[in-house]
Amino acid sequence: MLIVHVHVHVKPELVEDFRQATIENARASVQEPGIARFDVAQEQDDATRFVLIEVYRTQDAVAAHKETAHYAKWRDAVAPMMAEPRQSVKYNPVFPDAQGW
Repeated sequence: MLIVHVHVHVKPELVEDFRQATIENARASVQEPGIARFDVAQEQDDATRFVLIEVYRTQDAVAAHKETAHYAKWRDAVAPMMAEPRQSVKYNPVFPDAQGW
């Protein structure tokens, strides 16, 4: 298992457009066999900040996700919406561990 948090800061006037594009991407992403979970969270105190929480079954699933048409569509659509480049942080599961998922 691999967990990725993608931190995104969106331009204020494009928050709703970003939400819609990201929800569309998330709906398609959870259909991928290599994705165990794909959450989209919006910060309560700053609506321009989001975190995508992506849980992959294998490292290969990350690469497979980036090859999908829905990811490419999302990536290209949201790039101009960002107030700064998105950043990702990768995590290893501790609890439950990979065998417990």
